[in-house]
Formats: sequence, C-alpha cells, structure tokens
Amino acid sequence: MVKQANTNPQAPLTDEQMVYQLEGKPKLTVALPLGLQHVLAMFASNLAPMLIIAGILGSSGADKVLMMQAAMVVSGLTTFVQLYPLKIGNRQIGAGLPIVMGTSFAFVPTAASVAGTYGTFGAVLGGAMIGSLSEGIIGFFYKYLERFFPPLVIGCTLITIGVHLLDVGRDYFAGGTGAKDYGSWQNLTIAFLTFIFIVVLQRFGKGILKTAALLFGLVFGYCVAFFFGKVDFATISQAGWFSLPLPLHFRPEFHLDAIISFAALYVVSGLETIGNTSGITVAAFDREATQKETSGAIMADAGGSFLASIFGALPNTAFGQNAGIVSMTGVVNKWCIATGAFVLTICGFLPKLGAIFASIPNAVLGGSLISVFAMIFINGIKLIAKSGFSERNVLVLGITFAMGLGLAGHADAIKGLWGPLRFIFEDGVAATCMVAILVNILFPMDKDDRGKADKAAHEEILEDI
Repeated sequence: MVKQANTNPQAPLTDEQMVYQLEGKPKLTVALPLGLQHVLAMFASNLAPMLIIAGILGSSGADKVLMMQAAMVVSGLTTFVQLYPLKIGNRQIGAGLPIVMGTSFAFVPTAASVAGTYGTFGAVLGGAMIGSLSEGIIGFFYKYLERFFPPLVIGCTLITIGVHLLDVGRDYFAGGTGAKDYGSWQNLTIAFLTFIFIVVLQRFGKGILKTAALLFGLVFGYCVAFFFGKVDFATISQAGWFSLPLPLHFRPEFHLDAIISFAALYVVSGLETIGNTSGITVAAFDREATQKETSGAIMADAGGSFLASIFGALPNTAFGQNAGIVSMTGVVNKWCIATGAFVLTICGFLPKLGAIFASIPNAVLGGSLISVFAMIFINGIKLIAKSGFSERNVLVLGITFAMGLGLAGHADAIKGLWGPLRFIFEDGVAATCMVAILVNILFPMDKDDRGKADKAAHEEILEDI
C-alpha cells in the first residue's frame, strides 16, 4: 500500500496522513471506522472458542453469555496494554505497536480435553492461569532467548500461521465448518461479492473508502446476506442491554496435568506472538521488531491470558488476521486501533451490541478476510527473503516445512510417535516453530551465509527506496 506522505515536514499532519503514523490522534470520525474494522474482523473468532468449550461443558445460557462477555472485555483491555505499555523499571508489558488481542483457537483442543476429563470450566481456567507463567518467563528473558528466533525462524512461523489461517478463511468463505449449507451457491455468492467489493475499493477507492475497505465490505456483505435470508436476528432480540462481567465467577481448579499441558501451549503462543509482532513491523515499518517490543508483546500476551482466566475466558494472543489488516491497509496509528479496543470492551458490557456484531454471517467474514490471511503468508516470505537463500538456509527451510507443514497436524500419521513428540506434532504451527529453532541451532550460519543474508537485506532496502 502506498502511504500518504507529508510533503512539508513543518506543516501539521492531516488526519488522513496521521493514520499512517504510530502516534497522533486523528479525529474520531476518521479513527472509529478504522478501529471498527479490526473489531469486525476478529469478533466471531474471539467468541467462537468460548462457544465451543461451553458446548462441551453443557453450560447454561447465562454462563455462555458471561464467558463471551469476559472474552470481549479482556481482549479489549489487553489490546490497550499492547498499544500503551505498562512501564515497570526498564521493562514494559506491551509492545507499543498496533497489536489486537483476542481469544486463541490454539488452546481449544487442550481446553476441551481438560473439560472432558474434569467436567468443569474451573479446571480449564486453573490450568490456563498457572500455565501462562511459562510464556511470561519467555517474555521476561527474551533478551537471552532472542538469538533462537532469527528472521528465518520467524518467517517460517508466519508462513505456517498464514497457511492455517487460509484454511480458516476457506471454511468461513464456504459458510463455516459444520454448516448444513457449507459450500452452497448462496454462501459462495455472498463471499465472492464481498471479496470483489473490497478488492475494488482497495484498488480504486480514495481516502477513507480505501483505508476502511474491509469495514465497508463487511457492511456491504451483511446487506447481501440479508437479501439472501442469511442474517439471524434471534440472538440480537434475546440478548440483554447491560450486564457486568465479574472476576472469579468461575472458580479456578488446579490440576498438574492440565497446568503442564497449557504451559507447553503457551510456548507456542509466545512464538506466534513473536511472528505476528514481526509481521506488523515488517509490513508497516520495513524492519524487524525490537527486543523491547517483542518482549513486551509476549509479556502482555501472558498477562492478558492470566487476566482472562480470572474473568472466565480462554487465553489471549495476538490475532494474526488483525496483523494482516495492518499489513494490508498500512494503518498503524495506535489511536485508531484504541477506538476499536474501546468498542470491543464496551461490547462486553452490552450483550445486545455484541450480538449485532456476532450476527455477521460466516460467508461475509470469509469474503472479507481470506485475502487478509494471505498477507500473513506473504510477510513470512518477505522475512525469509531478507535472510537470503543460501545453501544452508534452503536446507533449514526444507527440513522445517517437510516436518512442520508436511507431517505435523495429521493425527493418523504420527500416532506411533513418542508421547511428548506426538504432542508437539499434533499442532502444525508448534511443530514448525520447534523444528525451525532446532534445525537453526544444529546448522549455525557461517561467514558466507551471513554475507548472503546481509546482501539480501540490503538489496530489499534499496528496492524499497
């Protein structure tokens, strides 16, 4: 995306120019639509994990509402922390970057297993609460662990996240996994029309029409879906107007096996956050994330997840689709994102308002987001390109993707693996990250590899200039 430059450095930035700057406060009429598109992009994904676990537990309608409210409030508050970090001495909790937080799908399988074993949501919350300390440790000591996460490793992680998100986007595009009309011509028509509408705005639109294309696309798609009779207003009419989510409504229970399982997943969540943080800085600022930004992002991830457990929600993480929106639009202004975080938090207190967002049909979300997910994949390629394609790097990439994308995530293919290995390889993102780190250590870069990496990075900088 071509950013609008300020041709006169002494003149104040206009609101339209300010949205491409990290700091500054554009007027609300400009900031709110740009923040809202972030909320709309992640709303359903933020609530879906809660609905899945509530269904497994057979939770009452009132408990389901409380779980969804908690997810919205915690996501909004943790996003604020990512935007405006909490300073503690020479450290900070939060990245100070346009990172949007939401409930992580990565924890759903483990949460479902714990819920099935112990039959209570408290067992899930207790495991998630104590397990979050493992990610906090990674964030705190990231200064010493940073060398294990070079651009090549993070690039592999971003590509894998992108591939998995594209699978999610495909299912949304077709109407949602498990939908009776999955892949129907109605769903595909809605999704394609929404997708084309957004592409046209992004290619030919000007000003707010271009930067908020996703928001206008969602509104357009919603209208098309209404015409097809795909919008369900029942949840809106049934939802209350105001409700206050309170901490410890669900009492945490602490079981060692649940804590260990969650602790392992938090390592993966931390790696995903590293990838998404770098994805934002690469796309928006053409640089890798700093040590302080990455450490702060991971610690906010861990702290937000701990807070989520107290209020009755699943762990939080940096949302890849929102990183993709930043990449696609170039809008990095923290004030714009903060307006979206404020709306998300308010939705947690106003169930009826939240129900309006939740009523957006899956096909509309799919048509809006599938190209956004592709941007995550492309950012991974950019990071790998910066590392160069030396013989050593190609070998690392080959092994990583063979194991991570080729083997991992296929339960039948790995059922004979040793228990801990099988646990890692059940998740494609986890396996890709772990294999990339291990292979990168086993095959260290020599002087020739570093030279080629420096040359590749320099050529990319010159090309951008």
